Amino acid sequence: MTLIALGGVIGAGLFVGSGVVIDETGPAAIISFLLAGGLVVLVMRMLGEMAVARPEVGSFYAYARLALGNWGGFTIGWLYWYFWVNVVALEAVAGASQIHAWLPGIPLWVVSLCLMVLLTGVNMFSVRSFGEFEYWFSSIKVAAITVFLVVGLVFVLGLWPGAHADVSNLTQHHGFAPHGIGAVLTAVIPAVGFFTGAEIAALAAAESKNPRRNVARATRSVVLRVLLFYVGSIFLVIAIVPWNDPSVAQGPYVATLQRMGISGAGTLMRVLILVAVLSSLNAGLYSASRIVFALTRNNDAPRGLTKLSGRGVPRRAILLATVLGYVSVIIAYVSPDAVFSFIVHSYGAVALFVYLLVALSQVRLRRRLEREDPGALTLKMWCFPYLSWFTIAAMTAVILAMVVLPSTRSDFAASILTLAVVLGAYGIRAYRGRCRVRATTPAVGLAPVREREPEPRRS
Repeated sequence: MTLIALGGVIGAGLFVGSGVVIDETGPAAIISFLLAGGLVVLVMRMLGEMAVARPEVGSFYAYARLALGNWGGFTIGWLYWYFWVNVVALEAVAGASQIHAWLPGIPLWVVSLCLMVLLTGVNMFSVRSFGEFEYWFSSIKVAAITVFLVVGLVFVLGLWPGAHADVSNLTQHHGFAPHGIGAVLTAVIPAVGFFTGAEIAALAAAESKNPRRNVARATRSVVLRVLLFYVGSIFLVIAIVPWNDPSVAQGPYVATLQRMGISGAGTLMRVLILVAVLSSLNAGLYSASRIVFALTRNNDAPRGLTKLSGRGVPRRAILLATVLGYVSVIIAYVSPDAVFSFIVHSYGAVALFVYLLVALSQVRLRRRLEREDPGALTLKMWCFPYLSWFTIAAMTAVILAMVVLPSTRSDFAASILTLAVVLGAYGIRAYRGRCRVRATTPAVGLAPVREREPEPRRS
């Protein structure tokens, strides 16, 4: 459970996407990642409290439904599904790009299709297969980032051969925040997206042998490790390599290892990025399929998706989660250069909307648990309710910043459109439900027509 939580966070975004954030923010990217990580840690604690008190299939979908009503569960469930099917598509193309660099003779779409088929098969087989793959993927990522932290710290302290203690890159080259405070706040938005994935531990809790104990351990461990892995490694990258070096935007960790004189750094990081991509793709398929399975329990998704295989795997839900991934394969075939832009801009702030609904659910559900079952609150949110409301206010501020800042306005518009579609779908579902109730309710003053009881079959 702990490795699933950590593996969900350490993805290709850390190894590749963080370079773009550093390039657009400067050394102050450390602050951006610290703010984003802090928000995610608080949300994880809130989610952990609910998951330990009420382990449920679908996790925060079930909690939003309990706390906010049917609309809350429907909205958070489909938004989260949409987020992860986008991740599946993005990671399929990202992984194919890494392999394509080694095998340029094979078209990008062919490699992407092979990765999709492979990971779909893993998830279709059994939940144990997902757990085993994610365990090893996450172990490799955690080991790699730990080695990077140790080696980088040795270099910064001047204990590396030919190195001397120096952190002047943090303030040189136009200062600590060369693009201003606005750029620091802007960078929080993609940074939150990089952190998204830790909540998978709460989703998987319902399928573990001891959900209360396991999710509590995973929640506690991810708190410090997330901050250490992200903020610590970003600090070392900026301290070792000037932030405005062109190689940082292309691959911050490769640039850092090359500056330290480690041979084969490019090949080493490409292998690690591929592992991170496969891990995220694996986790995305799992998360999207499980949230859809939970949605079917309350008729928020077609009942046909509840069908399980002999091994207890919701195969139809998994296949639904792969739809956008296979669409991305088609786009990669038609226009390889456009696929990343198409996918990334289509889900913008969806993760923030999900986290905001999780936080609102925790506030309401905590009050109910304190009245009805206080003994279930064995893992509590810190400084409740003040820190919970602070988290809600902070996420609202980040969402509003997307409206104000020109660079994120288009992403916000796409995200609002996604939210409007989901809310519209819920409105249609609710309207049809009311129509069905009216159709089956007898008119006032008339006795309902009684169906004739079938006669027992004679022998």
